Amino acid sequence: MKNLSTKYLKADLKAGLVVFLVALPLCLGIALASGAPLFAGIISGIIGGIVVGFFSGSNLSVSGPAAGLTAIVLTAIATLGSWEAFLLAGLIAGVFQLILGFLKAGIISNYLPSNVIEGMLAAIGIIIILTQIPHAVGYDVINEGDYFHINKEGKHDMFSTLIDSINYMHLGAIIVVLVSLGIIIAFTKVPALQKIKSIPSSLVAVIAGVAINETFIATGSSLAITPAHLVSLPVPESFEAFKSQFSLPDFSQIGNINVWITALTIAAVASIETLLCIEAADKLDPLKRFSNTNTELKAQGIGNIISSMIGGLPMTSVIVRSSANVNSGGRTKLSAISHGVFLLVAVLAIPTFLNKIPLACLAAVLIAVGFKLASPKVFVHMWENSKKFQFIPFVVTVIAVVFTDLLKGVGIGMAVSIFFILRGNLKLAYFFRREQHTEQKTIQMELAQEVSFLNKAAIKQTFAHLPENSSIVIDASNTVYIDHDVLQLIKDFVNYGCIDKNINVSLIGFRKEYKIENSINHVTSILSDNEDKVALHEIDEGQKIPSNVLKVKDLPKAG
Repeated sequence: MKNLSTKYLKADLKAGLVVFLVALPLCLGIALASGAPLFAGIISGIIGGIVVGFFSGSNLSVSGPAAGLTAIVLTAIATLGSWEAFLLAGLIAGVFQLILGFLKAGIISNYLPSNVIEGMLAAIGIIIILTQIPHAVGYDVINEGDYFHINKEGKHDMFSTLIDSINYMHLGAIIVVLVSLGIIIAFTKVPALQKIKSIPSSLVAVIAGVAINETFIATGSSLAITPAHLVSLPVPESFEAFKSQFSLPDFSQIGNINVWITALTIAAVASIETLLCIEAADKLDPLKRFSNTNTELKAQGIGNIISSMIGGLPMTSVIVRSSANVNSGGRTKLSAISHGVFLLVAVLAIPTFLNKIPLACLAAVLIAVGFKLASPKVFVHMWENSKKFQFIPFVVTVIAVVFTDLLKGVGIGMAVSIFFILRGNLKLAYFFRREQHTEQKTIQMELAQEVSFLNKAAIKQTFAHLPENSSIVIDASNTVYIDHDVLQLIKDFVNYGCIDKNINVSLIGFRKEYKIENSINHVTSILSDNEDKVALHEIDEGQKIPSNVLKVKDLPKAG
């Protein structure tokens, strides 16, 4: 596997531990909300970490049972009449995803504008905070979920539960969450603690939370948090009881049309959510790498096939766990794999200890993650660095996702974004030209008058397939408008993408308002609008690029 690297092993193991702490209650809570056996959520989390993590095309994405599938699973189990019949539908859904991967359906993610993805991330951050407040105050009737709560009737009642929690606050839970948040914040603010890189702040917060509650229990204090508000991991009393938690699909239902309808529904929703989360995870990647979405669909298919074969819930790539992974220092897929291993070890070795962890403790971890996603700085950045056709779809997406759900919210945001793009594209057409890519030759990319996010996929593919030790000249001399997504793609390529392949990049004709000279490292000079422009077709192979072109220099060689 190309992405399997031990370069960041220490950081990845630390991140995997944090993601494990976040994923454990999510796996159990989503299984509960889905009307499935609790152990089915654990199985899905383990397979999503180890199997999907190994085959995945993403460095940072973490997979597992997702809240977005909760209502579908709940309804399907009732419709099909048995858990085993549903497992068959999950297996067939995995086969469909595998086929989608081979058909290269993952290209859909290239047409998701960044303002919508940024809006989705900010909205998820807000929802994480809102859904964790009841846990923070000890009111745990709300089931754990990744984005929003779906109750047994399939209704969205996040806000009503939030209001109800005010009347059921538990002082012990509040003390635990405040101490846990204080520890997490201290690790980011106190210089002495900032130097401690080997111990995740979330782990310290969890240990402190357990210690505080155990002290309450030992002293008979009324502040003690009861088992109903602690992690609830199944504890089998014998090996036979452990084996009984696994289930096999009911293959006798293969002719049931409802099984196939359920499978198609799961495959479609799970694939769309996965592509959204992969694009979002790539946006969070500090190394600005691109994930192969077709490989990801194949990995999800393999994961869902295996999970369904042994009694697990269907899974998707999940942004809550993925963002926790990034924020905890994860850099390669080993973090996702290690979180799956930690889940497996926990189930086998220490379920009793894990059941002492207060949900208020884990709420603190998730609130910290949510604040990073929905920080006021994100809104200020979007306002200051984009025009109205970027900011308005961003805000619309945030509001729509918070008040509806992930897929509907993103759909509404996409519609608004496309409206603004189509208005701009009524003026000028776009064309894209590239010459044959061969090593040691200069590749000439001439941008058209109007470059929208719809052209992002073609440009992204061109960058991805550039040969090593080559040179590329990107010419924007005749360009009137470059979409924010495309401009950011170019900046990321110049700062990060070209380094590994030792590609020399020259930029020409980029306008001052793009502020590209402020966003690119190793700049020697930039060709301004007032200087003489050099026609690219006049630069022959081997000819020296003029010095008044923005150039990237002294890049380290790949490897």
